[in-house]
Amino acid sequence: MSAGMPAPMGRAAEIATRVEVFVRETVAPYEKDPRRDHHGAPTDAFVAELKDKARAAGVLTPHILPDGDHLTQRETALVLRMTGLSPLGPLACNTGAPDEGNMYLLGKVGSAEQKARFLEPLVSGRARSAFFMTEPADAGGAGSDPSMMQTTCKLDGNHWVINGRKKFITGAEGARVGIVMAKSDVGACMFLVDLPDPAIRTLRVLDTIDSSMPGGHAEIEIENLRVSADQMLGASGDGFKYAQIRLSPARLSHCMRWLGLAIRANEIATDYACRRHAFGKALVDHEGVGFMLAENLIDLKQSELMIDWCAGVLDTGSLGTAESSMAKVAVSEALMRVADRCVQVMGGTGVSTETIVEQAFREIRAFRIYDGPTEVHKWSLAKKIKRDWKAEHP
Repeated sequence: MSAGMPAPMGRAAEIATRVEVFVRETVAPYEKDPRRDHHGAPTDAFVAELKDKARAAGVLTPHILPDGDHLTQRETALVLRMTGLSPLGPLACNTGAPDEGNMYLLGKVGSAEQKARFLEPLVSGRARSAFFMTEPADAGGAGSDPSMMQTTCKLDGNHWVINGRKKFITGAEGARVGIVMAKSDVGACMFLVDLPDPAIRTLRVLDTIDSSMPGGHAEIEIENLRVSADQMLGASGDGFKYAQIRLSPARLSHCMRWLGLAIRANEIATDYACRRHAFGKALVDHEGVGFMLAENLIDLKQSELMIDWCAGVLDTGSLGTAESSMAKVAVSEALMRVADRCVQVMGGTGVSTETIVEQAFREIRAFRIYDGPTEVHKWSLAKKIKRDWKAEHP
């Protein structure tokens, strides 16, 4: 069963078709490969092997064209959905988080020198990156509320000196490029950093419910990190402005990738329900099972349409903050329902590692937290509702 696409969009449809064939035929057979580190994530050597295969197939970093242009968001949705058909697909095709969001940000706001030094290795698939923003709760640091940031940066000659702690930093172990957020006297700042650096120390890598991201999610201590002034993105105080540029597309690309994985999980559950018999007939012919699969189709289509709608808003040049919040909530909640039903349809097989359905359930559950939990997005939307009402009723 094909993942399906809206009406073709020229170049994107052609790229998406090649990516789908590659992920289904070349990447999916690696899903039972045992090469994982002790936190369950694929090792960098394993990922490099997959990237080499994508490079040979012409589908490495497929959302960025050879001339450096980025596909539109609506086009990107077609391509990233196909990379998501396997948990290993975004790693192989170089479309996974946090690299995809970091590439987008650097492509938008990086200087020519910064792009050559930090962006090119990411686009070519020769390096991984990490985004250092979230901080430990026990230190009162920034989580869903970035204004609580405790990490500081102070100017010392032509360098900035950064100190602080970060937590849940995806891919920090093994990354070669870091984007570090800190606050100066005038506001938030972003810095590009070569990794590893002795001033950035991993305290621990957490064991988490998900297992698809190389390097896992680390707790980090930054002690007297010296960064040249020309490695700051923009000017002091621009950090939150640049975070907003990254925010909505990164939220939406999560939706794109996990939609692909949910489609694949539903394919597996459907195949199981049509082959497995109980009480004299195929499982799919039992209303309780057939209705779950029907509800999956509804949730998958609604997710596809929400992504396409939000992508269209971003393609107008809008930041799409409210729209991406709505899409993030709707899609993450819908895909969680899909993943849960897939497990339920498959019974004991669904909670085993016999198929990727079990992993899809775990990964999509974590997706409800990534880039802001559902409750924070609803709260933000409620604040907007109140602001809009006050504007109309002065």
